[in-house]
Amino acid sequence: MPIKQSLLTFILFIVTSSLSAQDNYLGDGPYSQLIIRGVTLINGDGSPPRGPIDIVVEGNIIKNIQVVGYDGVPIDESKRPKLKAGGKELDANGMYLLPGFIDMHGHIGGKAQGAEPEYVFKLWMAHGITSVKQPSGRNALELKRQSAANKIVAPRIFEYTGFGSGSDKPISTPEMARAWVRQNAKNGADGIKFFGAEPEIMTAALDENKKLGLRSTAHHAQLSVARWNVLHSARAGMTSMEHWYGLPEALFNDRTVQNYPLDYNYQNEQHRFEEAGRLWKQAAKPYSEHWNKVMNELLELNFTLDPTFNIYEASRDLQRARRAEWHEDYTLPSLWEFYEPSKISHGSYWHYWGTEQEVEWKNNYKLWMTFINEYKNRGGRVTVGTDSGFIYQLYGFAYPREMELLREAGFHPLEVIRAATLNGAEALGWDDKIGSVQIGKLADFVIVKENPLVNLKVLYGTGAIKLTKDNEVVRTEGIKYTIKDGIIYDAKRLLKDVKDMVDAEKAKTGWTLKQPGVKD
Repeated sequence: MPIKQSLLTFILFIVTSSLSAQDNYLGDGPYSQLIIRGVTLINGDGSPPRGPIDIVVEGNIIKNIQVVGYDGVPIDESKRPKLKAGGKELDANGMYLLPGFIDMHGHIGGKAQGAEPEYVFKLWMAHGITSVKQPSGRNALELKRQSAANKIVAPRIFEYTGFGSGSDKPISTPEMARAWVRQNAKNGADGIKFFGAEPEIMTAALDENKKLGLRSTAHHAQLSVARWNVLHSARAGMTSMEHWYGLPEALFNDRTVQNYPLDYNYQNEQHRFEEAGRLWKQAAKPYSEHWNKVMNELLELNFTLDPTFNIYEASRDLQRARRAEWHEDYTLPSLWEFYEPSKISHGSYWHYWGTEQEVEWKNNYKLWMTFINEYKNRGGRVTVGTDSGFIYQLYGFAYPREMELLREAGFHPLEVIRAATLNGAEALGWDDKIGSVQIGKLADFVIVKENPLVNLKVLYGTGAIKLTKDNEVVRTEGIKYTIKDGIIYDAKRLLKDVKDMVDAEKAKTGWTLKQPGVKD
């Protein structure tokens, strides 16, 4: 056997052996009692940080939240909750604790991307994401059950089935729509994801879903939005929307359809996304009468907006998204190839993306962010969702980026945390169980050494860069622990597992990451 081939075989053996050992990692716990010592609590309810605090968990339930001292003053040990026999103490003195994050738009990988659930789950969990709403995609009902039983390392899964999925034939009548909705509920789904349909079918499906007490969301695709926009959905009982499609259309006041070029073809994704970057400027102007009217009606209907700013960020700065530092270590070769310019891969619409398209998208963001921020200011619910696995956005890493973009839109960092936690729990109908740190709720937490309110970048798995007093360049650690259902997960160990997966894939073919169009 040639020396090079022998070395490659040895490397594959080491990597595979390492992965086999890590596959059994299911976290630490749960314990009959867990006491997290000395944290500063940043809660999801908008309240300011306070600490030091000891948090007592029994099994998977928060039993006590005990203030144990004052900032800069030694803790009086006699005032701390006592550890029971068989319990565990987690020393988090000086660290920051937040409720577990909720991703309101998370797809569990995909065949085209070559991303399997374990890869996706560990990236999510390493970034503090303890609950995920999957709006269509991979059938996740069995994964949902396994996660609920903590048999796999995975966030809690809320499955919103794509409307019509599993049907033997297209849903073409209101009666068929109602029957599908009833079966979807029997299957154990938490809700429905719509892309659009005939108005009478949408009306029937949403009415039936509402009767069953389930939730719903939509990507209002251009193929149906001319007759059914966000306002129609909200009036019919839909509980949330994704992205922004259908919202500018509801804000039109001098047209009824998007100003499509006459040679536009929806199947050409550069056409589709290039023109999407010109959509918000066709809507009513911010704070105008019609703009206010639409916003106020959505507020009255208690409608939730999940903007997913991050997933379109490459449209306004392609090089930034493409050169993100985590791609080198954590992006699978198959996923990187999926991202590259293509007329087939969804979201890979870089046929000839240039300055003009990016400028349009930058202006698009300004108008979009203005609506989202004002919606929040008037009491509307805005959540954090990522839609990762497309357009150079990587699972897990996209979450703090979405938080940064909400900050750019005008959210106070505490409002960003609330969007990432309690707002998501409310939208899911689970705010009595998750979303904030309160006695009686489930033990879902994020623990980080640095204050994320000061710099949200400390939440990235690759950390944030800073300079010490001695002029040394260092990196922060990222999230230290993710705790889900009272089980402690080492975030760095999860990231190492992912890196090993990526390294193993690279070793199989000798693949190295290259920028699009770059040859040997």
